[in-house]
Amino acid sequence: MERTVYLLLENGKYFEGKGFGASLDEVTGEVVFTTGMTGYLETITDPSYYGQIVVQTFPMIGNYGVIPQDFENKEVYLSAYIVKEWCQDPSNFRSSGNLDTFFKERKVPAIYGIDTRKLAKTIREYGSMNGRLTVKKPPYGPEELEQIRNFRITSAVESVTPAGCHLIKTNGKADYRVVLWDFGAKENILRELTKRGCDVYDATASTTADEILALDPDGIMLSNGPGNPEDNARVIEELKKLAVAKRPIFGICLGHQLLAIARGAKTGKMKYGHRGANQPVKDLETGRIYISSQNHGYEVLRESLPAGAEETFINVNDGTCEGITYRDIPAFTVQFHPEACAGPKDTEELFGRFIKMMEKYKEEASCR
Repeated sequence: MERTVYLLLENGKYFEGKGFGASLDEVTGEVVFTTGMTGYLETITDPSYYGQIVVQTFPMIGNYGVIPQDFENKEVYLSAYIVKEWCQDPSNFRSSGNLDTFFKERKVPAIYGIDTRKLAKTIREYGSMNGRLTVKKPPYGPEELEQIRNFRITSAVESVTPAGCHLIKTNGKADYRVVLWDFGAKENILRELTKRGCDVYDATASTTADEILALDPDGIMLSNGPGNPEDNARVIEELKKLAVAKRPIFGICLGHQLLAIARGAKTGKMKYGHRGANQPVKDLETGRIYISSQNHGYEVLRESLPAGAEETFINVNDGTCEGITYRDIPAFTVQFHPEACAGPKDTEELFGRFIKMMEKYKEEASCR
């Protein structure tokens, strides 16, 4: 028998739906929405959603089932999942199951049957809010709303980073050695690097600058990850040391924010963030517009950029900073995801730019 489940927002609004997945009586998290029409498996397994209740705005979810080869991480770190309608009988030759069973196995609660369009519009109007999935019926008292408002995501990066450093080798000849500083990296970052001839050391977030440099990398990748970038004070201090080591650096999403802070910039929380596969970004050097995949609730504040940091991409919708090139160190970062799966692939050539930076570094190193 299906259970009635309610989503209670911190502003007192609530939505009634039906539960599937794990049968937890209550879970609290930050409620965010994503506008992707495909790629729900990549969304569900993206560590950047740690501690969040994720709302899919596309109405039908689960129609191509569960495909482990498409996962971005073997674990699921989101707190709960909300859809308008979930497909109980998926049809895809690659599918190995359905979302209900998948969520039950991983103890993740989910809810369907609510007006996700209205919910997304509510978040857009009020801004990001905390919420609680509960089987308790309304009305709700002020003490419950206060508990929800007081919820905070803590120890986010520490909760999703790998336990230790391990090597992922390219299938062919290794032309480059890259350290991926893993703050909750998506699997496709590794795929994009290894298919370009990189051996990749996947390093935990607690790795020090000295330990990274001891691996003698040709380049350093700063990964995506969850939470408030300013919560990672130790990583930022180590990143300050790495920045002056003159190794090529490429940062994505959280990595973009962390390097900006390490170089003296500030970050701030956005009203409701960018999450989805349809965010237009403009390359300020060429004027070209790209469609990008994004998942973040914080931004680098352009007015705080230090000398030597040049804004190179902006968001066409709201003008926020989407990319920085550092003229005083060999580094560039982007807020969007050039490794995006299920797409779009418009900006994946940024990995090629990183390869060229490492090639130049190796040539210069051989001449010393």
